[in-house]
Amino acid sequence: MKAWRINELGEPKDVMRLEEVPDPTPGSGQLVVKVLASPANFPDVLMARGLYQVKPELPFTAGVELCGEIVALGENVAGFQIGDRVIGGAALPYGGFGELALMDAATTFPAPEALTDAEASSLYIGYQTGWFGLHRRAHIQPGETLLVHAAAGGVGSAAIQLGKAAGATVIGVVGGPEKAAVAKQLGADVVIDRHTEDFVKVVKEVTGGKGADVIYDPVGGDTYDRSTKCIAFEGRILIIGFAGGRIQEAALNHALIKNYSIVGLHWGLYNMLGPQLVQECHAELTRMAAEGSIKPLVSEELSLDEVADGVQRLADGTTVGRVVYVA
Repeated sequence: MKAWRINELGEPKDVMRLEEVPDPTPGSGQLVVKVLASPANFPDVLMARGLYQVKPELPFTAGVELCGEIVALGENVAGFQIGDRVIGGAALPYGGFGELALMDAATTFPAPEALTDAEASSLYIGYQTGWFGLHRRAHIQPGETLLVHAAAGGVGSAAIQLGKAAGATVIGVVGGPEKAAVAKQLGADVVIDRHTEDFVKVVKEVTGGKGADVIYDPVGGDTYDRSTKCIAFEGRILIIGFAGGRIQEAALNHALIKNYSIVGLHWGLYNMLGPQLVQECHAELTRMAAEGSIKPLVSEELSLDEVADGVQRLADGTTVGRVVYVA
């Protein structure tokens, strides 16, 4: 089969190579799927650079989530059969950026019928992260104000839709007019272009000086530092990731004085420590997709030949929504 292999570490455009590789063979508890769609995610970028917490042995094929059709079952797999359309996480080194991929049955789920292959492939990581962050970690309530950073990206776009579905007023922060239009399309009540506006000032104005009850931060660094200036009394700042490149240090005296919480979310731990919760979340997301309250925004569909370019543009911060390889 053909797959994009990473043989050395560096920028995606420099280290991803489309190669002929052996077809994967499923081990115990695993599935082989024909890849139908696989979106670019920031972990794919970080793994190419060697900066992600998971460091696959070289060479490997990236593509951490996908939608696929089952073509082979390993031993000790129950609840699936050949031909099923499924979504979930890839079992590296056979990730989603190839013609075939390997998946662990434990992190594989039925694909929602309401979504296309490209949309379904984009539901797993971004929406599970958003749902666990907003509901289990931040306990967002109807009527609260949610501030979402990088609101036009894959993770941020999911947070906008989930926040609106939870009954929150959603403020999205983006970089540039094109991304502002996307955040508005996704349902954000207020959109702030950080290139021309100070989000701290706007949040205070919109909330009458109160600040945001929940801040969804996949950026970190200076973005986090400034977020502490517009967090509400009893507010919660969700630490989702550090796409800005700098891992900030929290001033705990400030959290004490202003009475807010700094809440970490490592969603991947739920697959190990709370798998039933992940199953329940998938059922809820499937229900929401069927009723139309969530729908992943696929901005581009890529052919296999275009994958490395798409991953690099995600790394450069020039994409909006989800950029998805579709077979």
